[in-house]
Amino acid sequence: MIFAVIFLVIGLYFGYSKENVDELVIEKESEPKVDESLERPSNGVPNEGIKQPEKGLGSLIGKDIESLKAIMGEPSRVDLSGFHFHWWVFNDNLDQYVQAGVLGGKVVTAYGVGENLNTEPFKIGQPIEEIFSLNVIEPDITFEYKGSSYKFELSEEDMNTRPLIRMGNYFAQLYIDRYTGALSSIRFLDKETLIKQRPYEMVYRGKLVEPPELTEQEWSRIEEGTEKQILDITNIFRMRHGLGMLQWDEQTAEAAFAHSKDMAEEKYFSHESETNGSLSDRLKAADVGYELAGENIAANYTDAPAVAEGWLNSESHRETMLNDKFTHIGVGVYQKHYTQNFLKKWETK
Repeated sequence: MIFAVIFLVIGLYFGYSKENVDELVIEKESEPKVDESLERPSNGVPNEGIKQPEKGLGSLIGKDIESLKAIMGEPSRVDLSGFHFHWWVFNDNLDQYVQAGVLGGKVVTAYGVGENLNTEPFKIGQPIEEIFSLNVIEPDITFEYKGSSYKFELSEEDMNTRPLIRMGNYFAQLYIDRYTGALSSIRFLDKETLIKQRPYEMVYRGKLVEPPELTEQEWSRIEEGTEKQILDITNIFRMRHGLGMLQWDEQTAEAAFAHSKDMAEEKYFSHESETNGSLSDRLKAADVGYELAGENIAANYTDAPAVAEGWLNSESHRETMLNDKFTHIGVGVYQKHYTQNFLKKWETK
């Protein structure tokens, strides 16, 4: 997965600008490989990892809708995901922010980032050294699903920033903040969801579980929900560091969406568009006034939690997200292309 760095523009529409591009690949994007030599999991005593917790975020996996409602209440909204499950978003209290993925009447995945959220046996803010000392972190995870064998291979980077831990028949994916060395957020998911999302290198033997084909209408719903999720998660990161919340700016969001769409359709990845110019050009065309502006872009990430954590773990993108001068934000998502535009608006007297 790739993303590029902050682009700062000072002035109403033009003037001094500073750009520092460090396009990085932090998640491998590759086709799953068929491996006929892949061994089935041992018939001995397998590593079952941690037990599924009885309370908290991890306990939601496998529960039906009524049980989910009994624990969490009614969601603030329901967003479609790119894997045909629906994200039930609970964001009334950002300190306990949860996205629960529901498919076929069951919770198949759950993501949490709020610092006061119960994520036992882990805790948001927990040092990575403590996590590694208490858990078996495997570089290769092999399992069977519906008669097929799958193996996920984690790189050293994966192990340090988003390790995967077995939880019986489920998994816990931990997002580690490399700059604080602490657990930033956590995702619990079942086997089918892990196979569909393929967040790591994967080899398999048998019949591959494929993610769904999506219609244009479905993509539109997914994009709208993802934009709102990125807004929430970004503000949670800012709250964590004692910064002010960003307000949504619709004109800026429209400009961000246009850039994401342009990158996807014209097959490029840059802050500069051959047809629409720089960030300052694009904001000017959208009639957006500002004192300071910044931009993060990304491509090929699984969803909002993955791209937000990716930005947080890249120094320059992190600086943009956590810039205390910014007051407003617009997010534009087109399929697997993502753009965040940040603004400091002129103060009115």
